[in-house]
Amino acid sequence: MGEAAVPAREAGTASPLAVEVHAIDYIPRRERHGRPWHLGALWFTGNAELVSFATGPIGIHLGLNFAWTAVAIVIGTLIGTLLMAFHSAQGPRLGLSQMIQSRPQFGYVGALLPIATALFVFIGYCVFDTFLGGELLHETIKTPTDLSFALFVGLALVLVVFGYELIHRFARWASLLYLANFGLFTVVALATIDLPAEQTSLSASTFQWAPFLIVLGVLMSYNLTWAPYVSDYSRYLPADSTIRATFGWTYVGAAVGAIWPAVLGALVGAAHPDLSTVASVKVVADGLFQGWGFWTLLLVAPTLIGATVLGIYTAGLSSLAAIDVLKPVKPGLRPRMVAVVVISLIILGLTLLIPEDFLGTYSAFLTIVLYFLIPWTAVNLVDFFFVRKGNYAIKEIFKPDGIYGRWGSRGMLAYWTGFVVMIPFFSTTIFTGFIAAKLGGGDLSPFIGFPVAAIVYYLLTRDIDVEAEARLAARQLEELEREAAPEAATP
Repeated sequence: MGEAAVPAREAGTASPLAVEVHAIDYIPRRERHGRPWHLGALWFTGNAELVSFATGPIGIHLGLNFAWTAVAIVIGTLIGTLLMAFHSAQGPRLGLSQMIQSRPQFGYVGALLPIATALFVFIGYCVFDTFLGGELLHETIKTPTDLSFALFVGLALVLVVFGYELIHRFARWASLLYLANFGLFTVVALATIDLPAEQTSLSASTFQWAPFLIVLGVLMSYNLTWAPYVSDYSRYLPADSTIRATFGWTYVGAAVGAIWPAVLGALVGAAHPDLSTVASVKVVADGLFQGWGFWTLLLVAPTLIGATVLGIYTAGLSSLAAIDVLKPVKPGLRPRMVAVVVISLIILGLTLLIPEDFLGTYSAFLTIVLYFLIPWTAVNLVDFFFVRKGNYAIKEIFKPDGIYGRWGSRGMLAYWTGFVVMIPFFSTTIFTGFIAAKLGGGDLSPFIGFPVAAIVYYLLTRDIDVEAEARLAARQLEELEREAAPEAATP
């Protein structure tokens, strides 16, 4: 992509209390700031929270011992995070939010499919976070349950309203607090929990394929869920930020942030299988001294709020990308404000209305929805790294009749091919494919759908004139920078 002669803002000079004025529009290079290492703290915060801790004991509940559960957690996380981290490089290169980048592959209208699917996942996981956050606040500061839900969403919304810069600053502060708080909790857990030998054995006699594959699939999917979020939080970085740096910091932050609490959750779950997530944290932390469990729970709240912030912020941007198809969204502060407030109200409403006994079924349904994202991430990454190689005509992305068309037949065909071949491998309480059933419930669908969608898309795009598109992309980048020069808005 051609380089416009416009200097980037000095790294790290944006004010944390400046309200972000951009939404789904292009971020001019003069407004770029920050450093790739900031992504490490952000994605650590996104994963280092109670939902990850609560995900860890899944293997224990399925009859797998702690040692093999920990192995499955580590492998699943490393694979799932590998895929999501590559999206980080798209932000600095394009200066656009994540889901609107689907238009070159799926078309102006066709991109509504992955956007709508992603929105369901964003809102759904925020509902889970809010349930857990409300329980945490109820147990610690003793507010009524419904008020706890409202307070939790309200705290998240404050950060979302300020936007990108404050979200990053909050993540860095929250990650340091988590390191101190959960570091101490880890020491207490290791010092007080003594599991029987069969729980810590990695022998063949303690291995079980079915639960191992389930844990592997859950953790891979859990981290792949972040894929539709990623470049929303790297799009303000300087355009010369390297792929190695953006990928590396995203990968390390997200992987460590997930593995640590999930493995620790499995350890605690093996020791206290009958306790809820919040109750088990309290019991173990009280092993240091009576009453410390209260403070451990209270101090872990910021990362749980941070994860919810990421969901609301990205859901707001994605909803604007969907609305933009029907009615063009004008650049500016107001559309983003309206979007995030509406999304927050929806999350709070669902949390208040959905009965707790529905959460198990709802979780399974979210897993099925996640299946729709696996072929999307394959198509999106192959297009960016191997087909168009980061060269996109940004103005064309916002044109219904631009060069990317209304419907991207190549992307749609590759997407549905990848999805269909995964069906026999699906494994949820709502639907289980025949191959997954033969594997005892093991879910291998991501290992099937991703490569199939990626290969099909690559083969279908051999006739694209990528050189002509690259020349147009360079011209339009220069135009965008000239148009933005007099405004120099502060994010």
